[in-house]
Amino acid sequence: MLQTPVSAASSASDAVTLLDAIAIRTPSRAFEVAERIAAVLFITVLTAIAAQVSVPLPFTPVPFTLQPMIVLLGGAALGARLGATSQLAYLALGIAGLPVFAASATLPPGAARLLGPTGGYLISYPIAAFVVGKLAERGFDRRYGTATLAMASGLAIVFACGIAWLGLVGRPAVGVGQALAAGFFPFVLADLVKLLAAAAVLPGLWRLIGRRAS
Repeated sequence: MLQTPVSAASSASDAVTLLDAIAIRTPSRAFEVAERIAAVLFITVLTAIAAQVSVPLPFTPVPFTLQPMIVLLGGAALGARLGATSQLAYLALGIAGLPVFAASATLPPGAARLLGPTGGYLISYPIAAFVVGKLAERGFDRRYGTATLAMASGLAIVFACGIAWLGLVGRPAVGVGQALAAGFFPFVLADLVKLLAAAAVLPGLWRLIGRRAS
């Protein structure tokens, strides 16, 4: 049985996420925990798969991938803590040496990837998922406008961390100007288009849940 979604007036205080709304009602605490673990691992795996949809660009060490949209959608669906956990799990798998990061002939593998030029983007994923999840818990994912705002907030975190790392911290640090040229301008338009499309998924799923529960 599906849980019925909360009303717009009470959504902010009840902190109900999409995962809460579709969760199977059961008195078993163990089943509930297993269900949430499965949901977290599902987003972790999707993030790893999205990393493999990678297009290297000759003028920048930052590849074009689908990861940011999975990070943002996953955070919205799971909520702040579970969304961040899914991305921490993804980073842990990559640090352990599993081939979950975007394939690259130039970027370092394993834990060294976090120290390379794309490390800031990767490190931003748990933070971005947490922020989007927190906004979703306040009902931002129920309407297209606020869903877009929530996901734009997460994308801004991804870009801010990625550019700061690429320009000031990563190996080699290239300066903020070159970081913008290499890690922001080539990607921002495509990511905004993807964001506008992805933001429509969230209120659409809520409407579908409402119809099925009614």
